[in-house]
Amino acid sequence: MLTNHCYQGDCRAVMRNLIAAGVRVQCIVTSPPYWGLRDYGVAGQLGLEPTLREFLDNMVEVFDLCHELLADEGTLWLNMGDSYAGSWGSQGREYGGVAASVLSARQIAASQRKASGTGKIRDPGIKAKDMMGQPWRLAFALQDAGWWLRQEIIWHKPNPMPESVRDRCTKAHESLFLLARSEKYYFDADAIKEPATHGITPTGVGFGHGFDADPKARVRTPSGWDTDAGGHRELTGRYSKKNSFARETKYSDGEHGQKAQHRADREDVDYSQTRNKRSVWTIPTQSYSGAHFATFPEALVEPCVLAGSRPGDIVFDPFMGSGTVASVAQRLGRRWLGAELNPDYIALQAGRTRQPGLVLEASA
Repeated sequence: MLTNHCYQGDCRAVMRNLIAAGVRVQCIVTSPPYWGLRDYGVAGQLGLEPTLREFLDNMVEVFDLCHELLADEGTLWLNMGDSYAGSWGSQGREYGGVAASVLSARQIAASQRKASGTGKIRDPGIKAKDMMGQPWRLAFALQDAGWWLRQEIIWHKPNPMPESVRDRCTKAHESLFLLARSEKYYFDADAIKEPATHGITPTGVGFGHGFDADPKARVRTPSGWDTDAGGHRELTGRYSKKNSFARETKYSDGEHGQKAQHRADREDVDYSQTRNKRSVWTIPTQSYSGAHFATFPEALVEPCVLAGSRPGDIVFDPFMGSGTVASVAQRLGRRWLGAELNPDYIALQAGRTRQPGLVLEASA
């Protein structure tokens, strides 16, 4: 089977051929075209359908094929940003990502007329200035189609595209959905753990209860509250320092907290210093000089590949674009496959994946 290769053509045709050849992939990471954003100048492109409903129907068809191509324990990581309806039935310049070539509403209207052949571009039910809800409309459509919708991850952009709007906030995030083919699926949480924070919670009432507006100058003692002790309240019961220490050392090797109870291949991780990755990822947008269109950053793709696949597994992107997913997968020792309609982008991918990565096979 040919891997580390992007097939030029409509992703639906490419996936049908791969499925017919018996190919299965472990992880899919992708960012499909957003409806009405821009005209890529390629016949048959998705994203310029006359209505949002038609766009969503096409996306469901695409991800139905992804579902067939994916291994039983595989996952789909789907990045989708939202947009606003303009006076021409599309979002015009209301886009929060890195979009160096965003079309005007009038240009998009012309493209949609050309694509539909009808000249009817206004989507029923979507008013001018409406937030269209593309991410969640698509997520729910895929859930209805049989996917397990496991989580929405917020991609927070500390350097969002500036907006001149005066009647809402500047948009600084997009959605990244984790979907699975089956109820049980492969997810390597250890591979994407983040640094832990330490210390007693400010309220002293246990985790998950927020913070006091003003620090409480008291601690609990056997005889009651000691308001002269200073600082925050002591944790008591199951969250006390004593019990916390007991939890850390229960399965300990005597040196590094819970380290000994975890997998042997993770001995480089000190589990007393890490925690599960949170669902808000702060990642700056990343420009790519080789193309004049939005690319999602490698730092956004990396945790998806690490959590969703093992070394040597195949990672697939049906909308490969400039090859971000291929570049990250190759660097992390995975194999990759892709589909891309625009032949001009194939050359960009070749440049980004010219240096081969070290592909390691997962141990049995």
